[in-house]
Amino acid sequence: MAKIMIVDDAEFMRMIIRDILLMHGHEVVAEVNDGEEAIQIYLEVKPDIVLMDIIMPDMDGKEALQKILIMDPEAKIVICSSIGQQAFITESMKIGAMGFIVKPFEPDGMLDVIRKIAEPN
Repeated sequence: MAKIMIVDDAEFMRMIIRDILLMHGHEVVAEVNDGEEAIQIYLEVKPDIVLMDIIMPDMDGKEALQKILIMDPEAKIVICSSIGQQAFITESMKIGAMGFIVKPFEPDGMLDVIRKIAEPN
């Protein structure tokens, strides 16, 4: 199972995601509420996958995605965004996100994305 870092400024969202992940045997190695903190903690916890909200105060998910990929080009980052943010998803995928989850998401959909990314081809 994967070691996952959750990056979302909404505490209830982190809680929902954490509960789903834990229920399915994944390990949550960190929960942070903005991109700046994600960058600081990433190298400490070395997650297999980062689930990152795209819209956050201070530093958004897109900027954090770029900075984490500079530190670790092998980073596996999944962008989470609300419906109607297609442009953000497209830009994030171009930058190097490995997948995306649209909120409100179905637990199965999120777990499928994580499974596909976590398992080596």
